[in-house]
Amino acid sequence: MCLNHFVNRFFKMLLFAIIMGYLCPNSLSEMTISFQWLLQYLPTSLPVGDLSNILTSIGLEVEAVETVETIKGGLNGLLIGEILTCDRHPNADKLSVTTVNIGADSPVQIVCGAPNVAAGQKVVVAPVGTTVHPTEGEPFLIKKAKIRGEESAGMICAEDEIGLGKSHDGIMILPSDAIVGTTARAYFDIPESDFAIHIGLTPNRSDANSHIGVARDVCAWLSHHHKTQHVVVSPAISEIKVQETAPISVSILNTDACPRYTGVYLTNVTISDSPKWLQEKLSTIGVRSINNVVDVTNYVLHEYGQPLHAFDADKIAGKKIIVDCLQEGTPFLGLDDKERKLRAGDLMICDDNGPIAMGGVFGGKDSGITTATTNVFLESAYFSPMHIRRSSLHHGLRTDAATHFEKGVDINNVIPALTRAAALITSIASGEIASSIVDVYPHVLMPNTVNVSYTYIYKLSGKDYGKEAIKNILIALGFVIVAESDDNLTLEVPTNKPDVTQPADIVEEILRIDGLDNIAIPEKLNISLIKALPSDREIRQRMAQLLCGAGLQEIVTNSITNSKYYPEHPTLVRMINSLSSELDVMRPSMLESGLEVIQYNCNRKSTDLALFEFGNVYDQLESKYNQESRLAIWTTGNTTKGNWQQKATKNDIYYLKGLVLNLMSYCGISNTGISYAETSSEITWKWKNQPLCTISKVSQERLSLFDIKQEVYHADIRWDLWVKACATSRIKYTEVPKFPAVNRDLAIVIDKQVTYQQVQDVTAQLKITELKSFGLFDIFESEKLGQDKKSYALNYTFQLHDRTLTDTETEELMKKLTETYKNKLSALIRE
Repeated sequence: MCLNHFVNRFFKMLLFAIIMGYLCPNSLSEMTISFQWLLQYLPTSLPVGDLSNILTSIGLEVEAVETVETIKGGLNGLLIGEILTCDRHPNADKLSVTTVNIGADSPVQIVCGAPNVAAGQKVVVAPVGTTVHPTEGEPFLIKKAKIRGEESAGMICAEDEIGLGKSHDGIMILPSDAIVGTTARAYFDIPESDFAIHIGLTPNRSDANSHIGVARDVCAWLSHHHKTQHVVVSPAISEIKVQETAPISVSILNTDACPRYTGVYLTNVTISDSPKWLQEKLSTIGVRSINNVVDVTNYVLHEYGQPLHAFDADKIAGKKIIVDCLQEGTPFLGLDDKERKLRAGDLMICDDNGPIAMGGVFGGKDSGITTATTNVFLESAYFSPMHIRRSSLHHGLRTDAATHFEKGVDINNVIPALTRAAALITSIASGEIASSIVDVYPHVLMPNTVNVSYTYIYKLSGKDYGKEAIKNILIALGFVIVAESDDNLTLEVPTNKPDVTQPADIVEEILRIDGLDNIAIPEKLNISLIKALPSDREIRQRMAQLLCGAGLQEIVTNSITNSKYYPEHPTLVRMINSLSSELDVMRPSMLESGLEVIQYNCNRKSTDLALFEFGNVYDQLESKYNQESRLAIWTTGNTTKGNWQQKATKNDIYYLKGLVLNLMSYCGISNTGISYAETSSEITWKWKNQPLCTISKVSQERLSLFDIKQEVYHADIRWDLWVKACATSRIKYTEVPKFPAVNRDLAIVIDKQVTYQQVQDVTAQLKITELKSFGLFDIFESEKLGQDKKSYALNYTFQLHDRTLTDTETEELMKKLTETYKNKLSALIRE
């Protein structure tokens, strides 16, 4: 295989892994399917292990398989027996010694403490070796034992001892026609154990968000790999032949949010508990049974992937359904008795009196099904994924219906799902279909068409599947071949696959069904890396090492953040399809990312923090987006811990200033200008008149957003400019001086408004080559100095490389400094 083919295939495999969620586990949503339920739609039975492997192979990654039993233990090992004799225990007044026929060669002796035990009774027996699963408590093994001197080879069971109830008043007494030796599982008609298969479903796989959708993929896999056609066994659906028009009219005022709305009217419905089979099906996938009508809508949702909603038809005011968005702030009372204020973009189902349901998300209190309901209007609609997701996230209503709609449902599936649900309601709720189907579909959505060539399929996948195999896979998945030439296919995409829009998506479908493992890897690979490594890689590593050596910890945070941090920021880059309402903009500043980390740690009693991060910030100017690199530093709490020798040292802006100066020195950055804010809570360095770094004390208003109750200091370094400054700077190394340095101290009295930076600037302007360093070691203020005066105590170090300075030379240098301070700072020299 040529290199180009391999590279194409490699990146396709990487892309496929990302799409399938293997590299982005947080993008997966869990879907649970029932093994026994799924088998209803497959033309052949499969072991659960084989089925799990197939599902993972086709991109429906199985995360767990859980055994589900309606009765714990399934009554396995328990038998129906008949008590032949029952005598009082010779050594215990409250015990009885019985002989019980359990269908074995000979009766067994069992000591029983139940007050209602008697000869002639049919009972449930747990023989020796059986594991019993009580309603409450841990399972236990039945062993042969001696009870007060009498042998006991089993246990006659009460209902709570085997998980059939909670009563412990006595043993279970069965009807006289119970057959001895029958298994308790068969007698009580306990269904076969089921398996809940938990699938990590990626957002693009809305077509597989149901049992029938999964069955369709499995049948495609079986057809391709077993070389025989396998077709989904769909439920039998009879067409609704009622001609009467529904007494409830439907109008769609927002066709963008609701392209299609259908419904049917049912009468004489009896609301009651669902039949056992329906409750068990829903229970297996973790759905709670409510009543027969609501359970039918949930059943069809997980069968077809189409959400439904049942309204009490008698509560629909004006006999009208109006689909539209209402005014901002309109109140809506949900099924959970909570009132919510609507957004202007929330799609609502309304009657003449106002909203009765949040379309595709949540039902309303005033139109829900109750035990008094007799007439039902059953809704099946297609709602815009964008509208549903925004409403669901904003109101915190992550319902099954919403998670299905936001992934995209099949617009051509609304009628089959509606018909199926109506038939089930007539079957289990004694309802009657009293109208034809209402179908409001103003603008018919046409299926996508995609052109793809066999050459392209080979080029992207790296495998020659053969034309017939490709066509068979696509037909099994529901694609329609519109036109075909020697090297080209024109395909009509099934409407249950809204994500398939381009040739690469077609290749993905073929790859899934055939299997990535079936693409051979060549024995020899020749790869040339042509992209240069980032130019700042070395300096970044050096800076990170220096910061870590100074006791800081590197963090990595999300570039996507919460817009609530920037209520008045005009240039925010907003996400079109945000992951959540808390992650909806690209960060314009790194400050808040670090504050989130500090909040998390402070809440867990870790309050002494020094953090740094290399990252990007984003903004937009008109239609142009801008991305800039930053190095951000955060410090809070104490810089050093207290001990018996010293007290703890608190963080302040000067600690951060010293850290930044060390970084500049390390990188050889010089010729920078520095400015201080009036409040001394912000310091800025400029390089070539451009802001290079700003350090500041985070405002209390900002900290309160994160509930941080301690001071935080932040440094914002413009990384691209910093790298340029490093590139133009040179670090010079000199020999360590052989001659001693001379130290001198000086105290000056200056006006309070004179800053230390001004003292530094005046000193630097003198360009005294002998002056190696100087610094401030004390500040003194007193009424004796004057109300607006302060005293700086300064230390100077002078040194030459070729000789030792004389006292006379040193005094001349000090005189030069004092005269300058007097002239330029109006300083007084303290003796």
